[in-house]
Amino acid sequence: MEKFLAKSMKYLGTETAFEVLAKAKKLEAQGKDIIHLEIGEPDFDTPKNVINAGINALSSGHTHYTPASGIPELREAIATHVRSYKNVPATVEDIVVVPGGKPIMFFTILAMINPGDEVIYPNPGFPIYESVIKYSGGKAVPIPLREENQFRLDVKELASLITPKTKMLILNSPQNPTGGYLNKEDIEAVADIVRDKNIFVLSDEIYDRMIYSDEKPLSIASLPGMKDWTIILDGFSKAYAMTGWRIGYGVMHKELAARITQLMINSNSCTAAFTQMAALEALTGPQDEVINMVAEFKKRRDIMVNGLNSIEGISCLSPAGAFYVFPNIQSFGKSSKEIADYLLNEAGVACLGGTAFGSYGEGYLRLSYANSIDNIKQALDRIDKALKNFK
Repeated sequence: MEKFLAKSMKYLGTETAFEVLAKAKKLEAQGKDIIHLEIGEPDFDTPKNVINAGINALSSGHTHYTPASGIPELREAIATHVRSYKNVPATVEDIVVVPGGKPIMFFTILAMINPGDEVIYPNPGFPIYESVIKYSGGKAVPIPLREENQFRLDVKELASLITPKTKMLILNSPQNPTGGYLNKEDIEAVADIVRDKNIFVLSDEIYDRMIYSDEKPLSIASLPGMKDWTIILDGFSKAYAMTGWRIGYGVMHKELAARITQLMINSNSCTAAFTQMAALEALTGPQDEVINMVAEFKKRRDIMVNGLNSIEGISCLSPAGAFYVFPNIQSFGKSSKEIADYLLNEAGVACLGGTAFGSYGEGYLRLSYANSIDNIKQALDRIDKALKNFK
């Protein structure tokens, strides 16, 4: 079968979290107790008011096609949120609603990247960035995120990577897998570098409601001259624990939004109507559960970081956002994948090797603290005991 596939298929990668989840589920089916720290989704339920809005939408007939770009009411609510929270002067025409966050990165790269165009992307970073860049025929140019810089990109290094072929830069803050965060000075410096160079910025802001300080995140699209050159990727999966609802959105120049809408028409037709109504309630309804969830994640983060730093051979920075830690395990002298596999099979703790997020992730693990405090403490104890015997 392989010989019949399009050559471009060989460039598509995968998302290791789902592969490890499948392995962990198989072990569970064999009777092994597994603590899941591998998958990137909140362990909280979708807020009740949002669930009820979805149920009511189904009951009241929201079971048909919608406009390919999304229902007007939701797009208006998104535009209002983007103006107030991100300080970006968005209009309804700038918004495209899609089934999840990934379609925005997929459609944007397909719509804009020609063979040979260069795209700078964070490494370690969300693996689908590199995958889709290569699939589209573009050249994937990694910018390393280093522990000594708190996993923030080095602005001077970014400047050195830009060439006449650079078409796009991908930003992600707060960041998956490291929890790194680009502060105001970082974002302004990046804007100064790319401004007036005909470089678009795909700004993945899916975790921007999950920040553990009083500092409000800065979207690069809010800076002078950057709105028309930025595509914001955001959605409802993380902040509202709606991963299974599959609903996200992009904010971009209205002419590009029309092209992304064409890709929606040619692929999905539209996003499910009832999920859009649920998302409308999520944005316009009470926000208490979002605030409470982030506060709980902060408690878990502190327990996870303190626990990992107490384990001999591990050091771990405290992440500024999202719900992941990226501990350094280089002292063990083994590959990240070897250690991750060992912890799954011997300790019953499912986590990811850092190289699941790119070559610069070697020497690290990614653990999600989207689990209960009791399970986190138990996982830390298992990791500690297992690594004492690791050779």
